[in-house]
Formats: sequence, structure tokens, C-alpha cells
Amino acid sequence: MFLQTLHLHQFRNYEDQLVRFSAPKTIVVGENAQGKSNLLEAVELLSTLHSHRVSHDRDLVKLGHQSGRVQAHLERSGSLFTLGLTFRVAGGRTATLNQEPLRRQLDLLGHLNTVQFSCLDLDLIRGGPGQRRQWLDNLLIQLEPYAAHLLAQYQDILRQRNALLKSLRQRDLSSETLRTELAVWDAQLAAAGVRVMRRRARALARLAPLAQQWHQLISGRRERLHLRYLPQVGSDRPDYWDDPVYLQEQILGAIQAKTIAEQHQGTSLVGPHRDEVEMTINDSPARQQGSQGQQRTTVLALKLAELQLIDEVISDPPLLLLDDVLAELDLSRQGQLLETIQDRFQTLITTTHLQVFDSQWKRSSQIITIENGRVQA
Repeated sequence: MFLQTLHLHQFRNYEDQLVRFSAPKTIVVGENAQGKSNLLEAVELLSTLHSHRVSHDRDLVKLGHQSGRVQAHLERSGSLFTLGLTFRVAGGRTATLNQEPLRRQLDLLGHLNTVQFSCLDLDLIRGGPGQRRQWLDNLLIQLEPYAAHLLAQYQDILRQRNALLKSLRQRDLSSETLRTELAVWDAQLAAAGVRVMRRRARALARLAPLAQQWHQLISGRRERLHLRYLPQVGSDRPDYWDDPVYLQEQILGAIQAKTIAEQHQGTSLVGPHRDEVEMTINDSPARQQGSQGQQRTTVLALKLAELQLIDEVISDPPLLLLDDVLAELDLSRQGQLLETIQDRFQTLITTTHLQVFDSQWKRSSQIITIENGRVQA
């Protein structure tokens, strides 16, 4: 897999910029707020359809314009692909594959695989469960693009069920019609939830031993990392992942137990949107007990494991996006990361200065400079 060109049109602080990539490693140099992260964000959007920086498409469009566009030419397994996304201030996206509009933007997934690593990823350990679920879902979609449809389906069911629960607070709770309608949404939530949970658990089970190996290597085998998908329900049986009917029954039972609380709060309190990814170092919670150095080692191990797993599953090395992370790592961790990359993964790495790279790295890399949304080779 090799990203050949990236075209940014009225995107973020770029007016109209074409970037050509000519080496396995590209170092993007520039001062802060010049557009380095925006460049990587455009690649991330074409890969995952999401930005880890903003929630609204209007923030992706250059100020003063009504729409913006990103487009990439990609070589993969001897074939060429053109991927495109158009964003609008008023809302609504258009996704294209080989210049043809796609009926669903989710159909763009799976063509460009990436692993993103930024200073914000340190919140993967320190942040709340939602950030860890989002990280796991992003990994799952890279491994299994169809999972994006299942996740979207679950979120749609969750939104509609929450809307019904909110309306119940102003309506007659004894109505047989309302109870029947809610029971229908309960069943749909449980069925869709089991599909999401089992795929999440399977993806994490494949990643965990790789992350553990990387963590031991980086920590000098002084520490042991353990990852576990921690579902809200069903974990009282050792074989619960092998029995979807049992899991579905557990979700329905938990929903019934929280009926009054859900109707009072007007929101769904049971389901995979409440699950957790447990991370421990030497059997202690990484979030509460881990030092800053341990947390950084854990995140680095997770990212290297992601690279390895995606490469193994899709038989094609993913693109690595490193957004100003070297400044967050000490010399030992920097060395481990740069040594692993070499020329195996096409890498886009942003930095404010080149001093962190040795002469060999600089000689084998394409170096571009960004200033105020303009790229210079």
C-alpha cells in the first residue's frame, strides 16, 4: 500500500494544495498552527471517515467557503484507487471511489488502512471508557470494514430507543402499546449489541498478545501489560463469548432490571455503549496507578501492535500517521518507534524541527515544509 498523492481543496487552512509522496517516509516540518496536523487529518478522514480532532464537518471547511474536499491516489496490490470526500458547511458529505459517487460513504472504508498516533492518544489511558471504546472500534473497522455497518446500525437503534425513553417521561407508562413498542426496541438493541460486543472482544483478543510482547520489549521485560474487553453484562461465565443467545438474554435481563431508572433518566443504561476496555500493568489499573512513563509505554505498545496486526490480517502494511509524537517520547521510546518503522511502513510524521532524526533517517526520507497552508518540497 502506498499513498501517491493527496489533494486538499478548501480544507482547513489549505486553499488548493497537491502533495506528492516519493519515499516510504515523509517528514512534515513546520511551526505550530501551519497545517501539519491538517495534512494527516485529511488522510485519516479518507481512511476512517472520522477525525479525532473535531466532530462537525463545518470545522473541516476553510473559512469563507461552503465546501471543502480531500482526494488521494493510492496504489494497493498492483491496483490504483482514487478516494475522495467532500464536506459541506450546511451538512451532508459526498464520498467517491475512482471518481464515482458512492451511495453510502461507509463503502469507502477498507481501501486505505492507517494507524494514527498523536499526543492526544495519551488520553487513551487517562481518559474515560468512551475513548477506549472509540479506539477499539476504529481498530475493528480497519480489520473488518463491515463492522462499520454494524456499529452504525447499533447507534441508530440506540438513538431511536433513547428518543422513545425520553417521550415515555411525558406519557402514560402503563400503556400496553408503549410497553410493546419499547420491548421491540429492547430486542433490537440486544441483538445488535451482541454482534458489536463479540467483534470487539475478538479484535482485542487478537491485539492483546502482540501489545503484551511490544510492552515487554519496550519496558525491558520489567512490566506486564494485560488487555481485556470488559462487558457490562455476561462476564460471569468463562465461555460467554461463544454463546450469543446467552449474551442476548443477559442484556435483556439487565434492561429489565433498569427499567425504572431508564424511564426516569430517559436514556439507555445497558449495552455495549457502556462497556470498558480494561488495561492493567503488573495487575494494577494503568489509568489510576500507571506513571506517565508507563502510560506512554502502553500507548506506544498498542500502536506498534496495531501496525503488526493490521499488516498480518490484510497482508498489506498500513500507512502510519505520527502527529508530533516524538516530542512526547523519551529517547529510548523514540528509538524503539523509529527502529520499528524503518521502510516497512509508509510513514507521514510531523515535527517542528529535524534534530530528532539521525542523518540516515533524513537521507532516506522525503522532507517537506509547511507554512501557512502551503507545502514546499
